[in-house]
Amino acid sequence: MSEKLEAVATDQAPAALGAYSQAVKANGFVFVSGQLGLDPATGELAGATAGEQADQALKNIAAILAEAGSGIDKVVRATIYMKDVNDFKEVDARYAAVFNGPVKPARVAFGGNDIPKGALVEIDAIAVQ
Repeated sequence: MSEKLEAVATDQAPAALGAYSQAVKANGFVFVSGQLGLDPATGELAGATAGEQADQALKNIAAILAEAGSGIDKVVRATIYMKDVNDFKEVDARYAAVFNGPVKPARVAFGGNDIPKGALVEIDAIAVQ
């Protein structure tokens, strides 16, 4: 039995920059592609700092999850890619403000990444539906 895959797209988050979906629903999960801190209205970075960009990336993830019938409170795993690992404390503070429930998502965070559009942060997520 093959599982049906469903692409998720919303104009409340930036369009994909390449050949990928904003998210894919499969087997009760939503796999959200890496989100930059791009403002969906302008396509431009929503701030000059890693923290500001992390805020917008998380808003984009929340919008995609809402479109998928899930929510930020259902994220089970996240990955944070940073250009500079020295931004960890600032990015983690913004992340912690969003994921403030009793069960935090499992997570990986690392620096030294070249991120498209000159972004300082990219965040992806896996959530249950």
